[in-house]
Amino acid sequence: MPTDASSAPLGTPAAPLGPAALAAAWEGPTFAALDLGTNNCRLLVARRAGRGFRVVDAFSRIVRLGEGLATTGVLSEAAMARSIEALKICAGKVALRRVTRGRYIATEACRRAANCAEFLARVRHETGIAIEIISSQEEARLVVAGCAPLLDRRIPRAIVFDIGGGSTELVWLALPSDPARPPAVVDYLSLPNGVVTLTDRYGGREVSRATYDAMVTEMREALQPFEARHRIAPLIAEGAVQMLGSSGTVTTLAGIHLDLPRYNRAQVDGTALSFEGARAVSERLVGLGYAARAAHPCIGSDRADLVLAGCAVLEAICQLWPVGRLRVADRGIREGILLSLLGKRTGA
Repeated sequence: MPTDASSAPLGTPAAPLGPAALAAAWEGPTFAALDLGTNNCRLLVARRAGRGFRVVDAFSRIVRLGEGLATTGVLSEAAMARSIEALKICAGKVALRRVTRGRYIATEACRRAANCAEFLARVRHETGIAIEIISSQEEARLVVAGCAPLLDRRIPRAIVFDIGGGSTELVWLALPSDPARPPAVVDYLSLPNGVVTLTDRYGGREVSRATYDAMVTEMREALQPFEARHRIAPLIAEGAVQMLGSSGTVTTLAGIHLDLPRYNRAQVDGTALSFEGARAVSERLVGLGYAARAAHPCIGSDRADLVLAGCAVLEAICQLWPVGRLRVADRGIREGILLSLLGKRTGA
């Protein structure tokens, strides 16, 4: 359940605010959403604005909390230290912005790690943040809630996926034509393979064509039972299915496809990416070495060893469900949390 900041204060008391900050404090309640994933630590702070919210502060850092987890079964000391340092910054922002209500969640890495309880106790002691580990079902629900405004209500079914660091979430949705009614989750699938876990097993710096194809094959076979259960492919042939992707993989590929000089959320969020375009970018990246990937302004050194694993997951999804194009969402769990805190209906 959401945590009231008033009953669970975060961090140390903020320094006295200046005139501008004091004026902002009177604008109304402030809400916070924090997502500690296998790869990233992300925070949004927002205030109510009309029927939605206005972001007043944000933070994102790659912390690789799940690095090595697939091999050891535990969070490493280095990964925990990186994450705690990022969470201290988040705690400072929450205190500075006088957050009145927030929800702070962790996903696959904490679901799987044998030492996660000790890690979260350290987080609470060192930052004041009480983190809640959510189920894969709740993770999928929040992704859908955050991305729902980008779905086309004229198409009755949707595949929504999120390629995370430690897992891949896939949701099969039914969409009422009435935009006032939220999408209904028919079924969901959570696979314990994300960009970090696949990279740990297959490697990420030097990835041969054979290695890349092996990742695609593994993921396609893991997704096949979901197709068999729901018979999605015939509905795709009828034009009754749309696809939406929410992850660093699809936003990165969209940025490269658009030939952006640097990543720009405003140009990526909501754009359409054809399967041909996505495949062309993936093929280009498979042919590049690590240094060239790291030098690309839409990838960078933090993602250069992870991006091919994400491309392989996306390729498997596109092969199994040939919708032909996907909507790209640079939004997801945090936005879903904020809408829930604001009391919006976000789907079954």
